[in-house]
Amino acid sequence: MPIANVSRRGLSLGALGAVLGFALAAGPALAQKKYDEGATDTEIKIGQTMPYSGNASAYGKIGQTEVAVFKMINDQGGINGRKINFISLDDGYSPPKTVEMTRKLVEEDKVLFMFNQLGTPPNSAIHKYMNAKKVPQLFVATGASKWGNPKEFPWTMGWQPDYATEGAIYAKHILSTVKDAKIAVLMQNDDYGKDYYNGFKAGLGKDNEKLIVQFSTYEVTDPTVDSQMIQLKNSGANVFFNITTPKFAAQAIKKAAEIGWKPTHYLNNVSASFGAVFVPAGVEQSQGIITALYQKDVTDTQWEKSPDFVAWKEFMAKYMPNADLKDQNHAYGYEVASTLMQVLKQCGDDLTRENIMKQAASLKDYETPMLLPGIKINTSATNFYPIQSVRLARVKGNTVELFGEIMSSNN
Repeated sequence: MPIANVSRRGLSLGALGAVLGFALAAGPALAQKKYDEGATDTEIKIGQTMPYSGNASAYGKIGQTEVAVFKMINDQGGINGRKINFISLDDGYSPPKTVEMTRKLVEEDKVLFMFNQLGTPPNSAIHKYMNAKKVPQLFVATGASKWGNPKEFPWTMGWQPDYATEGAIYAKHILSTVKDAKIAVLMQNDDYGKDYYNGFKAGLGKDNEKLIVQFSTYEVTDPTVDSQMIQLKNSGANVFFNITTPKFAAQAIKKAAEIGWKPTHYLNNVSASFGAVFVPAGVEQSQGIITALYQKDVTDTQWEKSPDFVAWKEFMAKYMPNADLKDQNHAYGYEVASTLMQVLKQCGDDLTRENIMKQAASLKDYETPMLLPGIKINTSATNFYPIQSVRLARVKGNTVELFGEIMSSNN
């Protein structure tokens, strides 16, 4: 059953509209309205799969937040007078289920496009299908580098910084700050993990790959990573690159503390969440962990008076009052949904799949709410990587502390 179908359920736009400046009511009429399946004068039908169950269920908060954002927008009248009909289904992070549900959404429910489906393996399973069908696979919730290949896959676009870039940035920081580095790596054994690892090795360079003294993997179906953590400690490594999703990230942090292993710890951004990782693992055990951020961390008090942060908190209080405000996934869902609303606003009355991709590839210095200052969204017909910069940060107390300048893979 759908998690949500929100086409006829409205809520107040409130502070989000004030921050984004949406022109939600119908603007000046275009000469001709153009629609593909899933769009009418009154509705835009959007599909999604999300792991609301299973080992990656921590990410289900993203889909729940997007449901709430679309509810809020609908009450104000929708986008250019059209309500959002958002159908979000639980695929349990299982690629076969993703395929089955995506085919249903495209062929039976006839959605206009698929939005922010989560996970590298699930999205990989539908990558060729979506492009063969010429249905947008828009702003996928994974940083795999393959989502930015408009020449071969013109109907697929990422959103967040790609994993290879992030991995390379960690490698360069290790080389410049850690003396006599001996590196241990824990990696989820799938395309997501391999993308991070390959970027990390590229950042080290061929001559420095020998600094990796232990490499261990786990499967997403494994119950724990305890045995892998013991292997990593026994290698004598003084640096740990932790390429894991939230459940396993929390396990790894907790196990490292239990066995007394205290390396310089780098954690991939996809698990940099107090609510989903650091609190379950133990905030004390998480101190000093280094990660890369492109979003304003929801636990960082320096943003408390920022208009977009204030708007996000008002949105959460009104539309998700029981949610954990320390869970960064709620900010992520808010940000990417806001970016989509900008694309649909730009589409006007031309709601064809071709124009949706054209507008998604026409974002210029767009500042979606809750991005770090100085980080903007830019896309073009040849650039399908909307966000390409990050800042490093470390866990300090009950928040994370930014340090250094904005970085990308080429600086």
